[in-house]
Amino acid sequence: MSKEPQQTGPLLKNPNLYIIFFITLMAVMGVASITPAFPDVIHYFKISPAEVGLLITSFTLPGVLLTPVAGILADRLGRKNILVPSLILFGIAGLACMFTRSFDVLLALRFIQGIGAASLGSLNITLIGDLFAGQQRAAAMGYNASVLSIGTASYPAIGGILAMYGWQYPFILPVLAVPVAIWVLTRLKNPEPDKQPDLRTYLKRAWKNINKHDVWGLFIMNILIFVILYGAYLSYFPLLLKNRLHANALQIGLTMSGFSIVTAITSSQLKKINRWFKPRTQLIFSFIFYLIAMAFMSFASSWTILLIPVVTFGLGHGMAIPGIQNLLVGFAPMKERAAFMSINSMVLRLGQTLGPLFIGIFYSLGGITTAFVAGAGVAFVMVTLALFVIKLKPTTEPTS
Repeated sequence: MSKEPQQTGPLLKNPNLYIIFFITLMAVMGVASITPAFPDVIHYFKISPAEVGLLITSFTLPGVLLTPVAGILADRLGRKNILVPSLILFGIAGLACMFTRSFDVLLALRFIQGIGAASLGSLNITLIGDLFAGQQRAAAMGYNASVLSIGTASYPAIGGILAMYGWQYPFILPVLAVPVAIWVLTRLKNPEPDKQPDLRTYLKRAWKNINKHDVWGLFIMNILIFVILYGAYLSYFPLLLKNRLHANALQIGLTMSGFSIVTAITSSQLKKINRWFKPRTQLIFSFIFYLIAMAFMSFASSWTILLIPVVTFGLGHGMAIPGIQNLLVGFAPMKERAAFMSINSMVLRLGQTLGPLFIGIFYSLGGITTAFVAGAGVAFVMVTLALFVIKLKPTTEPTS
């Protein structure tokens, strides 16, 4: 049986944590860095605003299909053996996107890049679960979510600057994943599951840990969160800024960075938030913040009014994402943790994939306002589920 590690010493002096941070930065690069270029992509390829969402969908779709497979392989073959080739594929395919002049080829390259990205968003959390326990794990989740938010704050600004020179230049950023892959290979000191049982027994044990009321409830919440994030915010907030406020690519990037800064600050305080509020209360508050943000975005027509949804969206996201991750990782033992968290990553990808399509329908029906009204509707469903369906009973020890 694999032994759960107990890391000692100051958390922020642990070199493994910083490698995880860089994996996380690669995991969120694939979408956040290119969205400020969406108006220019629409103009260059002569496509509709609804079609530009396919750049997100084609990237996230492989994760829906392949993330569970990657998780199973990471449990049985080792974390590094999946992480390293995934990072290299992500980097090379992403870089290739900047050289194409065909939208169909661009979508195909985004799909290939999405194959490389499929495991990144689950194995980073898996590694935190493998390496840390108790309050250190909660703190590590919060710090990692802050790094994620710093990435989503920085990438739109960096992408916006690069997009000022041409729509294709933000696609140079993924090449950074290649040196990260080398760093993982040579420097990451992580435990690996040992002596796995036969595949049937392994899958049976993994399913037993997944098939719980609270786990499925958290999965559903993650789908809805990412429908809002990728469907309303990342796909149509740039168009809102362009159409209502006549913002350029740099202004779009800097504005989108604002919510991520709030998210990063909030996530970094997860350990304190856990002391103040029970997990279910945190989720209810965070979903109310999403609802407020979507409602204000539906009618906001000035930079002053936009300050309210930027702050409330950041507060909600900063509590919801690390809180849910910390709850989920506690349900799975090391031997099945990668598979368990890959299911979570799969449902995230499902939300990322369905979000632009679902919100895009409402955009086609009524434009920007209707798109964000739909986002507010999704947030209302989340609040309702958190109040009346999700109970979050005390976590029991995972089955191993």
